[in-house]
Formats: sequence, structure tokens, C-alpha cells
Amino acid sequence: MKIIVRWLLLAAALLLVAHLYSGVVVTSFVSAMIAALVLGLLNTLVRPLLVLLTFPVTLLTLGLFLFVINALMFWAAAGVLNGFNVTGFGAALIGSVIYSLCGMVIDVAMERVFSRSEV
Repeated sequence: MKIIVRWLLLAAALLLVAHLYSGVVVTSFVSAMIAALVLGLLNTLVRPLLVLLTFPVTLLTLGLFLFVINALMFWAAAGVLNGFNVTGFGAALIGSVIYSLCGMVIDVAMERVFSRSEV
């Protein structure tokens, strides 16, 4: 149940990103759900490999290169989906930062809600 709620909230967060920033376009909630799923899969499967391969660059930039990796994941998801578009790398960078902030808020809120319901 927790995974489904998180997935729906992240899809809503993707719609919020599209609403707040014109460089990101999401055509419908179904497209946002699919995009949130693809983003989750990319971040689970591909991102760790990219982080490992670019570790020296990440160290030299004091971790700032992780923003580039997040933007690449965001841009890649938009590249393979029809209802989710990003106008360029700069838009992917800004969109991924907003989406990550929303994801952190969602994770904190869910932790508080589900920890109370289990007690």
C-alpha cells in the first residue's frame, strides 16, 4: 500500500513540476504515473552505475555532478515517453531539482503518516 501511495504522490509531484516550470510538459495524470514509474526504474537500475562510473568527477566537483546525473535520468525518462517532455538539458536540471525536492517532502510525510498508523 505504501508503494502505491508513494507512486501516486510522485506522479502528482511530476504534474506540479510541469505546472511550476514551463520547460517540463506532462500531458495527463496517466502520463505522469508512467513517467514516475520510469523515473523510479531508471533511478534504481541505471543511476547507481552512473554514480559509480563518474565517482572521480563527483569527488572533484564536491558532489555537484550528482545534479547532472539526476538531470540525465530525468531527460532520459522524457526521451522514452510520449506524454512527458523536457525542452532541453537545462529544463531537465531544473525539473529534476524540483522533482527531487518534492520527493523528499513526500518521503518525510509518508514516514510520519505510516509510522503513526503502525503504532
